[in-house]
Amino acid sequence: MSQQSEYSEGDLRKTGMSLKHDREWDYELDRIVDAVEERDAKKVGLQFPEGLKRRGPKVADDLRELLPDDVTILISGQPCYGACDLDTYLMKRTDVFVHFGHSPMKNTDKVIYVPLFSNVDVLPIMEDALDELEVGDVGLVTTAQHMNRFEEMREWLEDRDFDVHTRKGDDRLTHEGQVLGCNYASADIDADQVLYVGGGKFHPLGLAMEHPDKTVVIADPVNNVVTVADTEKFMKQRYGAVHRAMDAEKWGVIFCTKIGQGRWEVAQDILGDNDDAYLITMDEVTPDRLRNFAMDAFVNTGCPRITTDDGPQFHKPMLTPGEYEIAVGNKPLDALEFDTFHGTW
Repeated sequence: MSQQSEYSEGDLRKTGMSLKHDREWDYELDRIVDAVEERDAKKVGLQFPEGLKRRGPKVADDLRELLPDDVTILISGQPCYGACDLDTYLMKRTDVFVHFGHSPMKNTDKVIYVPLFSNVDVLPIMEDALDELEVGDVGLVTTAQHMNRFEEMREWLEDRDFDVHTRKGDDRLTHEGQVLGCNYASADIDADQVLYVGGGKFHPLGLAMEHPDKTVVIADPVNNVVTVADTEKFMKQRYGAVHRAMDAEKWGVIFCTKIGQGRWEVAQDILGDNDDAYLITMDEVTPDRLRNFAMDAFVNTGCPRITTDDGPQFHKPMLTPGEYEIAVGNKPLDALEFDTFHGTW
């Protein structure tokens, strides 16, 4: 996920304007306390996504009030951009490890996932979104924070004569109708329009790129705004990066060592086909870390959002594997598509 900001394009917090709703979350402290008691745990690890790290000390304080004095609470300071981004160092050194803000990407007894369901009422913004929808077939997708309202959303649309299409994507997704910043398989449904209920524009933008034949309507219940996903600006940016990389001779092939972000076979395929490609392994892929490498261009086999969110910040073109194939002449320019991530670890 993006290294830039906890906020995405279109978020009112970037403008200084007030949010329509204040968000609150259920941290499921009782479930954590029960796990500590069951395991007779002495060390508890807490991991928060970037936008919620500031809430970590308060959650730790609340847990201290509920736990015995001999229990130590450790808060991960490692960057965290998704369920694929676990702090494995801390996880191995604590008796209970809690990952906040995301749904489980893989069933495991080692991690307690607390998705932090939102308290925001989604129905008013869905009402506003009706102006952008045609009654008939519609797909419905959302993020982990609003999955607690998913059935309510579906029934609300059905009551208004919509034929709602939903599905659970691949193994990377936990719930029916859920989308991630790197995976939109749940939108692979038989409908020409999709309603995305959630914050920001990145998820629906990726969805619109992955499914260019569909109209993607964004109903943002936090910023209280309805828009239609427009991929034109994003496409121009990506085509520009590909064109700048077409003359590259030396390629840096990035392999991300985060537990759920490595695509080893993809990296190996590129290296096997290009004698001027060099494998660079790293956990956190940032512009500063790559600046000292004398490469003409990079291809990122890790999280797609590193390329799409932060691509313009790198000193040399940063491409997805598919864009790399275009830049080196293996595929035509019109083969450009959004990079998605499938499977777990």
